[in-house]
Amino acid sequence: MKRNTILSAVMVIFAAAIMISFTAPEDPKPWEVPAKNKSMENPEEANTESVKVGRMLYNKNCASCHGKTGLGNGTKARGLDTHPGDFSGDYYQSQTDGEHFFKTKAGRSEMPKYDGKVDDEDIWHIVNFMRTFKK
Repeated sequence: MKRNTILSAVMVIFAAAIMISFTAPEDPKPWEVPAKNKSMENPEEANTESVKVGRMLYNKNCASCHGKTGLGNGTKARGLDTHPGDFSGDYYQSQTDGEHFFKTKAGRSEMPKYDGKVDDEDIWHIVNFMRTFKK
């Protein structure tokens, strides 16, 4: 009886360890955005043309990690240490355009910085497109 109990406990611990190993750890620190960036206004009107340009740029630069519909399920997402995030959820959508612009431009950890790689105007178009991911 005692042997079966020990064997069962070992199996439960082993199963838990396997499950934990498949879970991507979340970044423990919140992504701080300077106040001046939070309050930045998007100079690009979120019209059809801006969203179209943003979609093209997003598919080229972002979809491989963030997924075609912003759910964080892109083809490269599995290889990341942290989940890329869900752009359709309230957490993302409640942030300002300035916050999204800053995060895209500055990058952090596995999120590459796009400063010098994508023009500011184009980053704003990407922000406009990502706003279409609302649930």
